[in-house]
Formats: sequence, structure tokens, C-alpha cells
Amino acid sequence: MDIQTRKIEFIQDFLKVKSEDLISRLEAILRKEDYSSNPDEFKPMTVEEFNNRIDKSMEDSENGRLISAGDLKSKIEEWN
Repeated sequence: MDIQTRKIEFIQDFLKVKSEDLISRLEAILRKEDYSSNPDEFKPMTVEEFNNRIDKSMEDSENGRLISAGDLKSKIEEWN
């Protein structure tokens, strides 16, 4: 299967997605790929940004907004 066909099939599947969480994760993957595909455009985060991410992560943990690796793996296996 060529890349164009795969893209079309992916888009068709993507249009069926109803989970905002899944859409957010796919967006994050695309953003991350953009950085890795063009390292010249990569901008390291500041110490302040890093600390803010840590604070946000701690807040998410304290408020139960986490998913275990096992649960995530199960959800990913459901995609197929």
C-alpha cells in the first residue's frame, strides 16, 4: 500500500474518532514529529517551563488525571 492510500485511510479513520482525548494525543504526536523531523526549529524549554510542567504533572497526579501504562496499552490495542 502506498503512502497516499495510507494517508486517505488514516483520515477516514480519524474522521470517525469521537474521543477528544484520542484527538489530543494524536495532535501531540504530530507536534512531536514536527520537532523531530526538523531539528533546526527545535526550541528547548526554559527552566520555568520545565518547572511548570512538573507542577502540572503533580497536580494531575493528585487529582487522578493519570492513566496507567497497562490501561494505556489496552486502549491502544483497541484501536486495531
